[in-house]
Parts: sequence; structure tokens; C-alpha cells
Amino acid sequence: VMKLNPQQAPLYGDSVITVQLTEEDKVEDDVVFYLVFTGSTVQHCTSTRKINPGSLETISPGHDCCETVKVSLCASREGHPVLVVAEETFQFVQDEAYDAAQFLATCAGNQQALNFTRFLDRSRPPAADVDFLDEKVTLAFRHLKLPAEWNVLGADQSLTENIPRETLMHFAVRLGLLRLTWFLLQQPGGRGALSIHNNEGATPVSLALERGYQKLHQLLTEEEAREPDSWSTLSHTVHSGDYSVKHHRRLNVYMLTAEA
Repeated sequence: VMKLNPQQAPLYGDSVITVQLTEEDKVEDDVVFYLVFTGSTVQHCTSTRKINPGSLETISPGHDCCETVKVSLCASREGHPVLVVAEETFQFVQDEAYDAAQFLATCAGNQQALNFTRFLDRSRPPAADVDFLDEKVTLAFRHLKLPAEWNVLGADQSLTENIPRETLMHFAVRLGLLRLTWFLLQQPGGRGALSIHNNEGATPVSLALERGYQKLHQLLTEEEAREPDSWSTLSHTVHSGDYSVKHHRRLNVYMLTAEA
């Protein structure tokens, strides 16, 4: 039996999984291991990276629903058939970051909810927590299936630009969430939100300046601004029909996802 650590991952994936091999599976260098995750409607195959003779590392795929899936450890060697050497179960769960992304997505135009996010800001979390929050919530947001008509400013587009109000962009900037700000900028209404004043007359741009978030201010004002670096954004996905292939550059792991 192989040991997976952890034995669960958030739906949006992108977390590191360590695989402990048993004594008899610690084999020669020319063996390539990969993991196959079999869900009810989707299957994923990930390559692995050897850390030492007894353990491998891979990245959890993003999954389509909360469920327990079967994980098979496969070994392949040139000139030999592919072998399934071990099986284990693995759980995909909806975590707080996913809940937070869903909450934010649904309250895009809701002033009461957005004012609540301002209240949260009074207890400013430490920088390391902000970084963690930024990464996880943005990953989760990217994984949400947002409706085609979704807009950073909420569903009611008849609101003219000059009505003072809070926006999701104010929220992201106020907390200094670099990746979430970048993500929102790419969505419908993202650029438009930059010029909206709230009840104190602050725009997301003026908030970034006032709080001394230089990188964030550059992101909002420079035309050439590039996506902020973070290991989770250092992955590249290619879609083709029912398949998608993702390359995770930091661990050099590949992931193939197919509808079963």
C-alpha cells in the first residue's frame, strides 16, 4: 500500500501531494511512476517527481465535484507493460478558500456584503496570511464556473459609473490581494471598477496608493503590467475538446484531465 500525504485536496487543486512507496516498489531509476485519479465523471493522470528512493511528489489536479476518488499508482518501464502497483482513495473537498471565492463571486453587486468585507479589514491579517489567502482564493476563483454574464460590478449594469459604491476591486486592493486583483482585472467590469469611487471618494487606484501597495498600484496603472509571480500561476494549461493538459513548472509535473 502506498501512502498519500495529504489524503485530500481542495477542488481547485494545485497543492503538493507526497507519495510514500513501500519497500518492494522502491525500484531502479528507469521506472517512471504516475498517478491516475478516477472520479465519477472525470479522470486525471499526473506525472511525478522522485524526491528520494522511497518517495515521489506530484500536484493535485483540479476536480469537478466533491467526492472520494480512486488513485492508482502506475509504473512504466521501457519494453514492459504498464503496471498498477498500488491503489488508494483520495478525497476532493470544498475548503474555506473555495467558500470565500463563491461568496465573493455571488456578492459582486451586493453593497451589504461588500461593506462587511470592509469591516473584516479592520483586523488586518499578517502579511504571510494575506499571501496565503490571496493565492488560495484566486486559485478557487479561477476554478469556479462563473456564469457568462458574470461581472466584477455585479449583475445590475444599469448602475452608472458615478454612483459611489463599494466593489470587489476595492475589497481586493484594500487587503493587498495582488493575484486576486489581477484575476479581477481580466474579468468583465474589472477595468471599469478602477474608476469607481466608494462613499469616502476612494477608487481602487487611490486605495493602493494610500496604503503604500506599490506593486499593486503598478498593476492597476501600468499598461505593460504582467501577471504577478506566484508558484501557483506558474502553470500552463492547454485545452482540446474533452481533454486538458496542464504543466506545473515549479515541480515540472504534467497533468492530463479527461472526461471519463
